[in-house]
Amino acid sequence: MSEDKLPSRSEDYNDWYNSLVIRADLADYGPARGTMIVKPYGWTLWENIQQALDRRFKSTGHVNAGFPMLIPKSFIDRETSHVEGFSPELAVVTVGGGKQLEEPLVVRPTSETIIGHTYAKWIKSYRDLPLLVNLWNSVVRWELRTKLFLRTLEFWWQEGHTAHATYEEAQEETRQMLDVYLDFARNEAAVPAFFGRKSDSERFPGADLTYSMEAMMGDKKALQAATSHNLGQNFARAFDIQYLDQNNEMQYCWTTSWGLSTRFIGAMIMTHGDDQGLILPPRLAPHQVVIVPIYKNHDEKALVMEVVERISRLLESSGLRLKIDNREGLTPGFKFNDWEMRGVPLRVEIGPRDVANESVGLARRDIPGRDGKSFVPQEGIGPVVEEILAKIQLELLERATAFRDANTHQPRDYAHFKEIVADGFAFTGWCGGEECETSIKNDTKATNRCMPFEQPKDVGLCIYCGRAAVEQVYFARAY
Repeated sequence: MSEDKLPSRSEDYNDWYNSLVIRADLADYGPARGTMIVKPYGWTLWENIQQALDRRFKSTGHVNAGFPMLIPKSFIDRETSHVEGFSPELAVVTVGGGKQLEEPLVVRPTSETIIGHTYAKWIKSYRDLPLLVNLWNSVVRWELRTKLFLRTLEFWWQEGHTAHATYEEAQEETRQMLDVYLDFARNEAAVPAFFGRKSDSERFPGADLTYSMEAMMGDKKALQAATSHNLGQNFARAFDIQYLDQNNEMQYCWTTSWGLSTRFIGAMIMTHGDDQGLILPPRLAPHQVVIVPIYKNHDEKALVMEVVERISRLLESSGLRLKIDNREGLTPGFKFNDWEMRGVPLRVEIGPRDVANESVGLARRDIPGRDGKSFVPQEGIGPVVEEILAKIQLELLERATAFRDANTHQPRDYAHFKEIVADGFAFTGWCGGEECETSIKNDTKATNRCMPFEQPKDVGLCIYCGRAAVEQVYFARAY
């Protein structure tokens, strides 16, 4: 294999992914085991994700705040199921300023506990509700097996935390945020995710109900891309979050939490990428368009760069994120390959012949080779480019949806189920028993991804035990 080529997705998907993250300049390994350095190109992609989500959060009434990353360990201990769920992953500070701390401090694995402590001070009356807060921060979980973006000791995310007067309001919030995530995934990232309720064994520690957004990756494994939790009154009772209702009676609040992390960058890589590198959806790509000038000498450069500057001003006036690759000492072919690796949706090529013809060459990243190339007039290029980018965005979603649907099957029997989950998703009946769920996982490595809200009238029989099913669920091997 040439050093210029990525490992093949079909031959070694894991090596392809790891190499691509590095070669596309998204991230690097940190000096401490399991940590990640997000490079500027990857961070710009994360910023675009942040902005797309933040607009949606604010339009639904949420506000941003900042909370400390160090949490007294006693806070974690106050919610029993929460500490049991997170204790193996906690990083604990015992020494500060050269002295043993009186109480150990936990490096934030998630913020429900410190939020609970604070909300107990902030909330006094029904007039203080609902309280709708979102955080943009990083958290630390001591993972044993790590993978860039997908699972690292420290990762960046948003975590929403809300408090409500009733269960119904909290449940509406929990479901609303799933809709927000799904809208973002499909319309911004072109990832055809679906969502549903998690089983009790997969529920977030301390939650009454957990819902997740799941997506199929290019190797037909599942990735949990976001979660939303109805925490009931568990944290409210643990931290005494009470309010005086309209009848002058004290009531415990109902709380929720929900989050999406830099793991979603991994989801985009594995949903759209190919053997040439990234394929980024235009709405989130750091650069939607790259212009590559082509010339052989100083005179050609002067002619070409005059057109390049004019075209770039036209495209930037349309609000497009654009990059001119004017690096010296590199061939056009090298630049083409470099921007293909980085997944820029559309490449604009301008050489002396294009100047003479008053045209430009366009190359779509999602359609390799000649089939993705065209020549268009320089006049009126802005609307043409915008139309092509919109088409790329739509066709990426259509392609990923077709791939997901083609690799999701309903098994005839358990033998057929095992064949399906070895290379795809199974949608099948489940009796609701944890014993069957665990046996399937041990036998096939496939896990219960979620139970969709819309269920068929006849859910059939449990694929494992043959008893009457209570729901149809998605099973798949997962990251």
